[in-house]
Amino acid sequence: MQRRALLAGLAAPLVARAQGFPDRPIRIISPYPPGGGTDTSARLMAPHMTEFLGQPIVIENRGGAAGALGAAVVAEAAPDGHTLLVDSLGHVVNPHILRNLRFDYATAFAPVSLLVVLPQFLVVPASVPANTVAEFIAWARARPGQLSYGSSGNGTGAHLAALLFVREAGLDITHVPYRGGSAVIPDLVAGNVVFAFATVSTSMALIRDGRLKALAVTYQDRLPSMPEVPTTRELGMPRVDVDEWNAMYSRGGTPAPVLERLHAAAAHALAQPNVRQRFTQLGGMVVSSSIAEATAFVAERREAMGRLVRAANVVVE
Repeated sequence: MQRRALLAGLAAPLVARAQGFPDRPIRIISPYPPGGGTDTSARLMAPHMTEFLGQPIVIENRGGAAGALGAAVVAEAAPDGHTLLVDSLGHVVNPHILRNLRFDYATAFAPVSLLVVLPQFLVVPASVPANTVAEFIAWARARPGQLSYGSSGNGTGAHLAALLFVREAGLDITHVPYRGGSAVIPDLVAGNVVFAFATVSTSMALIRDGRLKALAVTYQDRLPSMPEVPTTRELGMPRVDVDEWNAMYSRGGTPAPVLERLHAAAAHALAQPNVRQRFTQLGGMVVSSSIAEATAFVAERREAMGRLVRAANVVVE
């Protein structure tokens, strides 16, 4: 009897907080610089979640350490649903490549919903004299040790796809990590790095205006928006098929009623025609999920990425 009373007493404040949620503005941490795929996802979601929840939502960009610096802000926040994270594939890769983290990715976050799958283009500057993957490989092989490629950071989806591509193609080329997908683009356009894997949202406009060339896409099918670009599977490189994806998280330990309300707000945003249309224009596929589905997906992807990281011997540079 006393134990039940104690548990009821502990639970009461959480229930009260859940019933009043949200009672102040909400922060969404985007752990990469503005302009990248993850940041775009957060900014598309925020206005409609604000509409649903009745409180302002502010996006904060906290780039660095392949997303771990921004993730730490949420991992160390109160578990009350007022500080959220929209993260990418790095969320399930970082636990396997980063040392001395202040938090455990597996327990520090409570998934709210999957949001979108974002295929990546293998892109090269317009100045590179190659229009196909085969031509690019031949050109790069003729310049061993002279070239560099860029990525959005160690352990990100862009890095893993590029690393696997380099190994499959047998290239001698140097990796240059940046602090997010959008940060790579100026050096890529300028030819300071000769290729990168970039989300469609980051690279599409530059491809269409001729400043970048898309040689392949990491998806099971060709994209309707760019049907002329072959998939890495078609090109005989199925291991390079590393899609980026975004999910939303709250702090681990957030009360279930708060998570459910956040999930309802995310589902409301993803159901809006303008959000779905914009994701489609950016080459993304909306993948709204239940909380249980998101939790299972993230756990499975964390395990799968651990196997890939070990097989590819990915290290922090």
